[in-house]
Amino acid sequence: MNNRPIHFEIQADNAERAKKFYEAVLGWKIEKTTMPGVGMDYWMVMTGTGPGIDGGLYERTDSPRKVTAFDCTIQVEDIDMVIAAIKVNGGQIQSWEGKEKWEMKGLGWFSRAIDPEGNGFGLLQPMEWQAK
Repeated sequence: MNNRPIHFEIQADNAERAKKFYEAVLGWKIEKTTMPGVGMDYWMVMTGTGPGIDGGLYERTDSPRKVTAFDCTIQVEDIDMVIAAIKVNGGQIQSWEGKEKWEMKGLGWFSRAIDPEGNGFGLLQPMEWQAK
């Protein structure tokens, strides 16, 4: 059995603000659509070509399904450039021991970020390891 993630979702208080953030910081293409049979606004998130997954974005409600998390790690080519873009576009970087990024031996440079909607996510600039 192949148990791989195939989709992610980001909940947002302001979907347009989240859309602008991820397009500006990561270059993702995000398009608004309507979920068939559900009638809710939904934004499809296309993260690029090659290995990886695409996802969705929708506005939070006060339902029991309310989530403030997007705990995925995103592989990036230049972690310093992405950290700077996050700050410029309304996000935050969570420091660890006073550092914005730290080396994970055998993997690469890692950082934790928070988008303008309060969702946390990781960044990884691989050194030796590469996603398959």
